[in-house]
Amino acid sequence: MGNIDGRCDKKAVMKYAGAFIAWVIGSGFATGQEILQFFTSYGYYSYGVVVLNLVGFLFLGHMLMTTGYAHKKDSGFNHFTYYCGKRAGTFYSWLVLGTLLLLIAVLVSGAGAALSEYYGLNRYIGSLITSALVLGAYLVGFERLIRIVSAIGPVIIVFTLFVGVVTVIRDFGNITQAGEYGTALAGLRPSPSWMVSSVLYLSLNFLSGSTYFTALGMTAKSRKDAKWGAIWGAATLVLSIAIMNTAILLHGGTAASLSVPTLYLAKEISFVLGAVFSIVLVLGIFSSCSTMMWTVCNRIPLPPGTGRHGMAAAVTVFTYILGMLPFAKLVNLFYPLVGYLGLVFVACVLYRGIKGLFVLQ
Repeated sequence: MGNIDGRCDKKAVMKYAGAFIAWVIGSGFATGQEILQFFTSYGYYSYGVVVLNLVGFLFLGHMLMTTGYAHKKDSGFNHFTYYCGKRAGTFYSWLVLGTLLLLIAVLVSGAGAALSEYYGLNRYIGSLITSALVLGAYLVGFERLIRIVSAIGPVIIVFTLFVGVVTVIRDFGNITQAGEYGTALAGLRPSPSWMVSSVLYLSLNFLSGSTYFTALGMTAKSRKDAKWGAIWGAATLVLSIAIMNTAILLHGGTAASLSVPTLYLAKEISFVLGAVFSIVLVLGIFSSCSTMMWTVCNRIPLPPGTGRHGMAAAVTVFTYILGMLPFAKLVNLFYPLVGYLGLVFVACVLYRGIKGLFVLQ
């Protein structure tokens, strides 16, 4: 439709926006631990992190998805070499596999933590169930996977926004006390500066998600569908971050010691809502973990004729074992590390994108 009359296919845009969101809302985002560390831990300066991430998500998301669309017919297209050159691109092609393995382990650990905190289920069993579901999702294929995670993404955003909005309306009077939580929150910061944290969060999401975002763009039927899917996905995502950051900040003293602060907020509203939200959290973790599993398994080269099901099973076992480590510690250790590793890649994407704007003028 988009190619014929120049208009967007609204259903397609919604699908791509949902799939875009699904990558980011894994265990770190959905549980609130990611927002707590990269945003809320800086107190009032967290809103500076929000603004910089809005600009970054809009620009980088648009760049990667439209690049994917533009090269959808190029067999063997590698976005890392396209943006960074052959040497750096080859380095990142291999590095991203290692970082994704670490991030999948964090997601699996987060699922166990969420089920443990609310239902008292042994966290190792919760992580095992999640790992099995993710393996099953990979085996159904990428197109079906996109349909699954694009449907999950909007559901999680709606629940997250509801919990955040209700908390903000009910407890906004606590905003004057937010400055008092500085000591408790400072130990969670991934970097000394809120501006560095902004860049690290962008780098974390776009290094690890670049292969997925590019592949998502390749499935679009028009450039406009890819472009607006990225824009709406990015804008909705950052709006959710802003609201949840405020909600967590209002309870900063308590949230600082929690593995799953969003679940705490949901329980404060209603026990039933908390129970439903705990399931939504696991779905969010599942959506992110499934897309990462696809990226890892389809990037690892195998001999001709070799099936990838065995590779997927091996990745599942490895990440489950690594995910037995405590969730909050994994987020604090691995997420900033991946962010630092992706700085050069993000700089290359920004340079090529800005250069392209000047060329067009």
